[in-house]
Formats: sequence, C-alpha cells, structure tokens
Amino acid sequence: MKRQIDAVIFDMDGVLIDSEPLWHEAEIAAFGAHGLVLTSTDCAQTTGMRIDVVVGHWQLLRPDVLGGIDPGVLVGAIVDGVVARIAARGEAMPHAIDAIGAVVRRDRKLGLASSSPPAVIDAVLLRLGIREAFSDIRSGWWLPRAKPDPRIYVEACAALGVLPARALAIEDSESGLRAAIDAGMVVCALPDRRQPVPASVVRAQFVLSGLHELDGVITTLDARAVDVGA
Repeated sequence: MKRQIDAVIFDMDGVLIDSEPLWHEAEIAAFGAHGLVLTSTDCAQTTGMRIDVVVGHWQLLRPDVLGGIDPGVLVGAIVDGVVARIAARGEAMPHAIDAIGAVVRRDRKLGLASSSPPAVIDAVLLRLGIREAFSDIRSGWWLPRAKPDPRIYVEACAALGVLPARALAIEDSESGLRAAIDAGMVVCALPDRRQPVPASVVRAQFVLSGLHELDGVITTLDARAVDVGA
C-alpha cells in the first residue's frame, strides 16, 4: 500500500473551531477589568501564543497598568471566559467535521496538539462532539515552552507511534507553523483570512483555503509515496 503519511495532527483554535474571536472577547474583558483597554487588532498580535505568554506580553508592555497584578488571576479570568463562550457559542470551522471523518476513513491516526489549557480543549471537544475521533489529545499547557517550540509535536508523534516526517500537521498561526516545521513534519497551513498571513506559510508544503482540501492533500501525498506495505 502506498502511503506517505501515517497520522494527521490538528491544531485546535482557528483550525477545528472558530475560537479566535472568542479568545479576543475574553482577553478584552479580562484585561479591561484591570484597566487595560485592548482591541481585536491588539489581540491579533498574540494569536497562536499560549495564554500565559499573552498575559506576560501585555504585562511587559504595560507595567504601569498590569505590573502589580498576579498573572494567574488574568490567565484564570481569560480561560474561564473562553470556556463559557465556547460552551454557549462555539462553532466548528467550515468542513472541520468532514475533514476529521475523511482522515478516519483513510485509516490514518488522528491527533490533536493545542497550546490551549485542558479546560478549553475539553470545552471544544464537548461542544463539537469529536473527542472519540482522536487517538491522542495533547495540551501544551504543561510544557516548559509553548509553540513555536516543536516539543508538543515531537511528543504527539511519539504518542501516536509515528515519525514526524510521516505525520501531517494542520496549523493556522505563525507560532504553530514554526513548531510543526521545526518538528520535521509535513505541514499544511490554513491561514485565517481575517488576519495577516503568517510569515512561515512560505515554508509549509501545502497551503489550504479550507479544510475541504485536506482529503486532496492526502491523495497527493499518497501518489508521491513509495510502496511501504500494508
């Protein structure tokens, strides 16, 4: 059987669920409660960053407003806000559920590698009803370094029992793309058309306009593959 990839690993926010606007809402509310006024444009600067890194970013830039606040308080308020918004209004990205089904039908292992805290991942999987599809669900919350560090993808591939070079990553943000590329994976970029195009898109092997194109990517990769047996 000719097959170039053995697993597909999805990022979550902005790939499987349209959660970036919900993150922005929660950040604006949490920071605003402590006197820092942000806009969605401000929040877009930190898209793809782990939320503790986002808090650190704004505390470093605005110590006059946030310097005396426990970062854990801000992180907790934002996470709680995102979880509540996902539970109430979270929507799958276009074709996300179909793309997951296509991977399963092709008998590839399926993983999730997200920088979001476990509470947010749980809220998304419950809202979309997709938990059982994944062989490995991985949060980078507990890792020493968040994306763009490649460790989350290296560990996800190991958990799935596949080499990074035989795994396909689906990412939308600059930090996520860099993490997958540096892990040595085959990378599909799925840029958010509402945001500036990440610089690392040019380093991805494939650029998708939507997840409806994923099945065609797998077909293309299989056509290039050598015979690896059943």
